[in-house]
Amino acid sequence: MTIITFTRLCQWLCIIILLLIMLSETECSDNVEMTFIQSAIAKGAVCLDGSPPAYQFDKGFGEGVDKWLIHIQGGGWCESTKSCLLRVNMSNGVGSSTRMQKFNFTGVFSSKPEFNPGFYNWNRVIMRYCDGASFTGDVEKVDPATNLHYRGARIFNVILEELLQKGLSKASSALLTGCSSGGLASILYCDKFRAMLPPTTQVKCAPDAGYFVHVKDISGKYHFQKFFTKIVKLHNSKINLPSSCTSKMKPGLCFYPQFILPEIKTPLFVINTAYDAYQVQNILAPKKADRHDSWSACKSNISNCSSTQLQRLQDFRSDFIKTLMSGMGKSRFNSTSRGLFINSCYSHCQSGNQINWLGDAASKLDNKAIAEVVSDWFYERNTTQLINHQHTLPQQC
Repeated sequence: MTIITFTRLCQWLCIIILLLIMLSETECSDNVEMTFIQSAIAKGAVCLDGSPPAYQFDKGFGEGVDKWLIHIQGGGWCESTKSCLLRVNMSNGVGSSTRMQKFNFTGVFSSKPEFNPGFYNWNRVIMRYCDGASFTGDVEKVDPATNLHYRGARIFNVILEELLQKGLSKASSALLTGCSSGGLASILYCDKFRAMLPPTTQVKCAPDAGYFVHVKDISGKYHFQKFFTKIVKLHNSKINLPSSCTSKMKPGLCFYPQFILPEIKTPLFVINTAYDAYQVQNILAPKKADRHDSWSACKSNISNCSSTQLQRLQDFRSDFIKTLMSGMGKSRFNSTSRGLFINSCYSHCQSGNQINWLGDAASKLDNKAIAEVVSDWFYERNTTQLINHQHTLPQQC
């Protein structure tokens, strides 16, 4: 076989593999329409640019008709007027509902039992994110020069109010989830969500990649803390953060789950990786701490990490687990109240990814997929706290 023929064969194989991946993703995903709440504009519950909030809702069926899974979308934050204006014009719609595209419902959102055995027939909702502060902001005044609205808390309320009218108020079971900044929101609002539903409803929360830790970066400082502080100040988030935290420490610190989780009464399951890619890139080794740009190659691909960097990553893992366990307080001894799934994937957000949610061997713990462990915990078939102590180095999942 000539080199040219072999090259062409490899090219065709790559195309076939890509097509198979695309076909697989299409087959396991659901096409769910967007719902825009136009009436929310009059209440001031709007995105950064003043556009109406939105959500996607796939109705439950069969035994899941009165069960609800509410997922809060993630997508970072904005801490300044400049960064919030940039979000307004981003194509992914994290600052304006006019730019939002439909999400495919895969992983924990899938309506197919073979892909989502625990929650496939539930009412599944994705609360779309467009405020830049994990749905915590509430500033009445709007600067006419920028037309920026910081109203995330109002968006959270109006979406839930509409869902309550659509049947959430009669739910027998409800699970509040979220990814990244949405995962943080599902922690911050966990008890509030519980309070909005009837006392007879079984309510739990399961944040995914939302446990951001307050630890020192590679320079020995807390650069990321300044970022959180700016977000809370700009969006006036303090008024929507747990008073049990803001009464004792600076409001910016109350964006860190370790300082609020001990006071949360509602059962909560933390899905995270000890090597969360976002946290490695922004909390452990942010650009301001990496003045010589020595971590760029490592952060983009862990196979490029030096032995010294791998050791620092392992130290971060230890700090993450230590912070997580101390943040859980006395509840860490009660796996009915607090569940854990902490693997070693170098990734960020896993529940909405079909491969990570159900099947990838590298993301499993005790040979159990995230989907199995979370559903067992919710239905109280098995009270589980799993942490990957076997692989202490980051893994590609």
